[in-house]
Amino acid sequence: MKTILVVEDTQAERKLISALLTHAGFITPNVSSAKQAWEWLENNSFPDLILLDIIMPEENGLELCRKIKANPKWKDIPIVFCSSKSEEFDRFWALRQGGNDYITKPFAPQQLIDAVSQCICC
Repeated sequence: MKTILVVEDTQAERKLISALLTHAGFITPNVSSAKQAWEWLENNSFPDLILLDIIMPEENGLELCRKIKANPKWKDIPIVFCSSKSEEFDRFWALRQGGNDYITKPFAPQQLIDAVSQCICC
């Protein structure tokens, strides 16, 4: 089974995303901040993908993405951004930071599954 690290600060959204992905057959450890995500990466085997929110307290998802992509051991982990920021510029900037895909909240459940599946299978 593939592992997807869910990084989302809002508990309700974190639970919803984890439930959808678990139902689709993925293992979904989840954390609520960039700091917790970094600690999880340092203490666990690599996830197959990181699903990353942008707007979070302290360090945002764009900053975390840049740090992950700058680290030689984690640079190849696909990152899918999942954010309420819906402007084309937001998507452009997230992909420039190293993201592989970008979906906007609210999303259809199948849209989430498809985005994750495509990035893991590529």
